Amino acid sequence: MKNIATALVAAQKAFGPALKTSSNPHFKSRYADLAACVEAVIDALNANGIMLMQQNTECSDGVIVETVFLHESGEMLSSGKLHVPASKQDPQGYGSALTYARRYSLMAACGIAPEDDDGNAASRSSGAEDQAFEAQHLDALRDAAMEGLDALQAAFKAIPASPAKTRFWTKHQASLKGAAK
Repeated sequence: MKNIATALVAAQKAFGPALKTSSNPHFKSRYADLAACVEAVIDALNANGIMLMQQNTECSDGVIVETVFLHESGEMLSSGKLHVPASKQDPQGYGSALTYARRYSLMAACGIAPEDDDGNAASRSSGAEDQAFEAQHLDALRDAAMEGLDALQAAFKAIPASPAKTRFWTKHQASLKGAAK
């Protein structure tokens, strides 16, 4: 357990927020989908020799998901099993339950949460803090983007986590990723 524990600590230091990039028109809300959750952690896990695996098992009323981390040393760590009932007993109901279970099992296992972009968070945000962050980092991140997506991701992950960083990424991610292509 020593190798995987050390590697997970190092990986967690580099995890980003699970960005709310999907929308639910029925509830008029945004959420971090499974892809956003994986994107927030996969590079840091892999860089530290950790493979992410999510095993799923059917059960009579839904799905069971277990998030497992496999380290290059051969050590393994399981998050435990999460049972999510299907809302409907059809393929769509089971698919939705599986996606939900994978997303929440991953977030719990990695200790990440969706970015906080509700009205209260927006009212707490500091315009001056955001301007200072942008002034300090935008040019360097644009330069990194010109070198490619890997360079952009590395440069962004090197910046310490903060609410201003999360708001900056939400605002500029499309243009920076576009420049990296």
